[in-house]
Amino acid sequence: MEPTVSNEWSNFYLKDVSFVNLMMRRIYNVLIVANPYDAFMLEDDGRIEEKIYNEYMMLGLRYPPTFTQVSTVDEARGVLDTVDIDLVICMPGNADNDAFDVAREVKSISPNVHCVVLTPFSHGITRRIENEDLSIFDYVFCWLGNTNLILSIIKLIEDKMNLDHDINEAGVQMILLVEDSIRFYSSILPNLYSYILAQSKSFSTEALNQHSATMRMRGRPKVVLARNYDEAMELYETHHDNVLGVISDVRFPIHGGTREKSPTAGVELLRAIRAKDEYVPLIMTSTESSNREVAESEGFYFVDKNTKKIGVDLKHLLEEHMGFGDFIFRDPKTRKEILRVRNLQELQNNIFKIPYDSMSYHVSRNHMSRWLCARAIFPVSQFLKNITWHKLQDVEMHRKIIYDAIVQYRNMKNVGVVAIFDRNRFDQFSHFARIGEGSLGGKGRGLAFIDNMVKKHPELNSYGNAEVCIPKTVVLCTDIFDEFMENNNLYQLALSSEDDNEILHHFLRSRLPERLVGDFFAFFDAIHAPVAIRSSSLLEDSHYQPFAGVYSTYMIPYLEDKYEMLRMLSAAIKSVYASVYYKDSKAYMTATQNVIDQEKMAVILQEVVGQQYGTHYYPNISGVIRSLNYYPVGNEKAEDGIASLALGLGKYIVDGGQTIRVSPFHPDQVMQMSELETALRETQTQYYALDLSHVGDDFKTDDGFNILKIKVKEAYEEGSLQGIASTFDPYDQVIYDSLYDGGRKIISFSGVLQHDVFPLPEIMQQVMRLGQESMHRPVEIEFAVNLFPSSDGDTSKMRGTFYLLQIRPIVDSKQELDEDLTAIPDERCLLRSNMSLGHGKSNDVYDVVYVKTDENYTASNNPRIADDIERINRQFVSNGKNYVLIGPGRWGSSDYWLGIPVKWPNISGARLIVEEALSNYNVDPSQGTHFFQNMTSLGVGYFNISPHTGQGLYRRDLLDAMPAVEETEFVRHVRFSEPLNIMMDGLHQTGVVLIS
Repeated sequence: MEPTVSNEWSNFYLKDVSFVNLMMRRIYNVLIVANPYDAFMLEDDGRIEEKIYNEYMMLGLRYPPTFTQVSTVDEARGVLDTVDIDLVICMPGNADNDAFDVAREVKSISPNVHCVVLTPFSHGITRRIENEDLSIFDYVFCWLGNTNLILSIIKLIEDKMNLDHDINEAGVQMILLVEDSIRFYSSILPNLYSYILAQSKSFSTEALNQHSATMRMRGRPKVVLARNYDEAMELYETHHDNVLGVISDVRFPIHGGTREKSPTAGVELLRAIRAKDEYVPLIMTSTESSNREVAESEGFYFVDKNTKKIGVDLKHLLEEHMGFGDFIFRDPKTRKEILRVRNLQELQNNIFKIPYDSMSYHVSRNHMSRWLCARAIFPVSQFLKNITWHKLQDVEMHRKIIYDAIVQYRNMKNVGVVAIFDRNRFDQFSHFARIGEGSLGGKGRGLAFIDNMVKKHPELNSYGNAEVCIPKTVVLCTDIFDEFMENNNLYQLALSSEDDNEILHHFLRSRLPERLVGDFFAFFDAIHAPVAIRSSSLLEDSHYQPFAGVYSTYMIPYLEDKYEMLRMLSAAIKSVYASVYYKDSKAYMTATQNVIDQEKMAVILQEVVGQQYGTHYYPNISGVIRSLNYYPVGNEKAEDGIASLALGLGKYIVDGGQTIRVSPFHPDQVMQMSELETALRETQTQYYALDLSHVGDDFKTDDGFNILKIKVKEAYEEGSLQGIASTFDPYDQVIYDSLYDGGRKIISFSGVLQHDVFPLPEIMQQVMRLGQESMHRPVEIEFAVNLFPSSDGDTSKMRGTFYLLQIRPIVDSKQELDEDLTAIPDERCLLRSNMSLGHGKSNDVYDVVYVKTDENYTASNNPRIADDIERINRQFVSNGKNYVLIGPGRWGSSDYWLGIPVKWPNISGARLIVEEALSNYNVDPSQGTHFFQNMTSLGVGYFNISPHTGQGLYRRDLLDAMPAVEETEFVRHVRFSEPLNIMMDGLHQTGVVLIS
């Protein structure tokens, strides 16, 4: 039975730590004052600058310092006067005098510069130091020609410069080294820094990408050197919560400024620290072997300074007790290794496998908290540090708490970061990763953007029963597309005039890079859900020419047979690649004046949002939010935005199906539900779902070949309508805002909109506001929601996850209108609309193409009308001309009973598109689809008119009286001798077409 964790430790929030602002103060310029011989040795034999540079690069460090070498005080003065020097190193036996005298001269010239003296040791030097005032120098070191000491000096000073800030900023840890012996700390510091920097390079591999790894290394433990008791105690008391461990000599002065050493100073110091902290590792060092017994009796670790393997002994203690290296679970009785974990993911995966006694041993000593501290995982380590064995003596609860904290931390770190895909580390807690070095493409960039937005705004996840995130995502970058095209010699075929099916056939026969197979298997294991294979081209969803809806998006079911799933995934990826070269894509390229061979395709592999219902898979809610509402009603404002909501896959919205239109700020105001007759006629009766039983690689140019269109009645039987549907009682002729047996189910979303079942309106308001603020322009956002029963059994509430799928700007023309369109008399107008989309004006269009909507018109002819218009449009595109297009119902609807079933490339030459409502054919205007995103982004205007109800003006009689340039059974094309003046006021949703 799983242990129940108290609220004190189960309801916790880990605050993320940023490493960007750490180690901001650096040593950039170093001046070395040395005699010509030493200078030559450093430059030629020692090659100090090269060695330091190589050392930095090998350790993954940034900002290696530059070195300037001089041999006299006068030369040093010249450099100090002209160069911003951060550190001066005075070496022994220079041309003027000894290192101490030169250092004093340097400090007199530049009192604030860091100054270090390097000196060899002899009896004479030792006596000199005993009588020398060393307080004006930062440090004195013993110099034996080891250039690693130079690196240690630079790091020691940088650590001191950044100590207070970095501890307060991020909780960085420090190792306190207490030692007054110049010879010993000159020897031990290079070893200590070698271990620490190697450790930081090792733990940086847990970062999700190279930039994060470099930043994370800034969180390594700092080394602080104290040379007397008072200095050490002050450092400890100031930073006691951030001390990773203490390494102390036994004999050293109590007070600064005195050379008298106390024989027990180190023992007293470590006792005082142990009294304040029972867990911090304390290491005693001494040349007196008798102190070993003292250390062991006090519970301190001991290192003999006389041993030749002091470096090895110290490294062992750092690994065993300060969290360096792997975490080794041991048998507390035999001290034998039971299990070794190398990173956070391995600890998470094995935490419930550790034997009870071993777990108890490590938890009771705060070992895991210290290990996490040493690896710069500060949020988790600080949380666990406070849950001591004294507070909670329950091993199983500790396991659960540690596991939950790691999960929360990994989720937190994954959000907002595009990781480099690693098949060995990508699991169910991974989030967003890339395969390849190329571009993410337009949709990929949009996903990364909204993922980062979610991370920056934790208030999005402040609802107790709702989570806001993006689905698990892996992007195949554009360089994979380039490799695929080149390796399979596909460019010649792709750029030819072959039909779409032939192009797809050749692409499906080609091979993807073999190295991707292991990555795909790792992805399957992590998601355990159907996969959406989405196009993400360079131009798609760009700010100015989005290609939304032009390329293909496929879905495949999750299969236990991973090889069959691999075949389906490979076929889907190749099908998306092929769609770049389909006829419609090439036509769109021509219409937008782009060059097809400059287009490159990334592919998004993403878990499909939804739940399984038998052989169907779909979300409870799909939606599109637009932050500008071009059709406000009642007290709505244009800036309140508009959302289109539907049951099932979002393809239903894109295809122009009957959706619930609602402003997020006015969830009670749903026009479709305002009257019984309207609700029955204009709400959703069908929905889309992925067919999980359709298995195989028989992919078609139609990316919806395995998407089913199902009646809403089946969704009720599958149990997916809780919270989103109402029930129509045919006997009482009333709609009830809940589900009952019998009666037609109305997709009203009343539970989530009006009855606070799930905070959908509030989340839509937030994402719309944040998206618009972040992009500095109006936006369109696609989302989907999975709903679940409340965990506490409250039937009036539901839990859910709100998945952000896409964000793109609504790009409107910024042309100024200096005329009040409502003041223009009807006599000057060919068309007038009080429901227009778009903003601006144009006066270079002469042609009008319109559908004959006389008494012979019937929607059954709409497919034939679409064919006529596509052919006429092709002529306009080839001639580089535009036209006004007028027709009944919804342009672009996939259901031809609702309008003319054209695709965007079929009407891409239109400058203004007009939807006409007829007295016997009155269809709601289409808004919120990919189709209209393309229209507004390309500056194409949209009018909705209903002359029979007095909404708008349409002088069709004028057009009928003109000679036709071309006329078919269903369509007429006429041309004016003077250009039409098209004007649209986006703020007031009014538009006119004036006759010159």
